Amino acid sequence: MIAIENLSKHFAGVRAVDNCSFEIEKGKITGLIGPNGAGKTTLFNIVAGFYKPTSGRIILQGEDITGFSPNRLFHRGLVRTFQIPREFSRMTVLENLIVVPPYQQGENLLVSWFSWRQVHRQERELVIRAEEVLEQLNLSHLRDELAGNLSGGQKKLLELGRTMMTPARVVLLDEPAAGVNKTLLAELTNAIQRLNREQNYTFCIIEHDMDLIEQICDWVVVMAQGQVLMQSTMHEVRSDRAVQEAYLGNTSFSPESK
Repeated sequence: MIAIENLSKHFAGVRAVDNCSFEIEKGKITGLIGPNGAGKTTLFNIVAGFYKPTSGRIILQGEDITGFSPNRLFHRGLVRTFQIPREFSRMTVLENLIVVPPYQQGENLLVSWFSWRQVHRQERELVIRAEEVLEQLNLSHLRDELAGNLSGGQKKLLELGRTMMTPARVVLLDEPAAGVNKTLLAELTNAIQRLNREQNYTFCIIEHDMDLIEQICDWVVVMAQGQVLMQSTMHEVRSDRAVQEAYLGNTSFSPESK
């Protein structure tokens, strides 16, 4: 789905991302892990169009998308979520979903005036779709709640729901488990796996919860000091000495901790 080729990003001489290359396979869930400061989020920001790389290329299904804006990438089916959710806090949960789909006819003033029946029909279809998404995420009971009043875990579910309102082909998830309680994390995990299995969503996930990575990821890319340290299954990553050293002896990577 995505090929990252020799990607680098420098900030005033600091190499936040340094000559990284790896692939995100279509229809799979790829984990992107590494200690704090490894360059994971910077790499996400480059792929998602928020930063332009110093060098290297990003290929999305054969198309060079290097330097594309987030808006252009959105229309090509590449979307991302954030570690801290960015909901429209003064809009309801339902409204947060309805505003997402592109090319809404009601956004055109002339169409709103002269083809209002067509606009209303599309709006009804969007409401139906949004309610289906809320049901899938077990958020239907919060349909009319202001999004700003949701818990952290509920906001993460809403972020995922907004990607479901788009023609997404690949979704970049930035620490979906951060600040989420175990109950909501189980729902979020199930939703990610269901979207991958039933709708062929491709995911790349930054996450520090190694148990979650092992549970849902087909392939894991490890970054350290801006570079790709290794790529393999989570089972092999846990037992790799170089990875353990990169995490300063973090025992969560030891097979004995399982």
